[in-house]
Amino acid sequence: MTHAGPQPGEQPTVPAPWSGPEWDDPALTLLARRLRDAHRLVAPLPRDTRRRLIRHLLAITDLAKRDADLAARRLDAFLADFSGTSDAR
Repeated sequence: MTHAGPQPGEQPTVPAPWSGPEWDDPALTLLARRLRDAHRLVAPLPRDTRRRLIRHLLAITDLAKRDADLAARRLDAFLADFSGTSDAR
């Protein structure tokens, strides 16, 4: 029978607290900050509008996992369109 916990006399291992992302890529960090700021821009909008725009941002976030450069371009287009519409509908 195997024992998953610490053996007698051993201290249990405790994971270190999360200290942020484990990458050192300024471009990814900038993209993450820009996505966060975009979410903050749409947060005060009416519910239906906000939900639609957040879906776009989530798609961009998902794309960033595979192609950060394309995601950055899509975020640029999203923000240009967002700032170009006066009522954000």
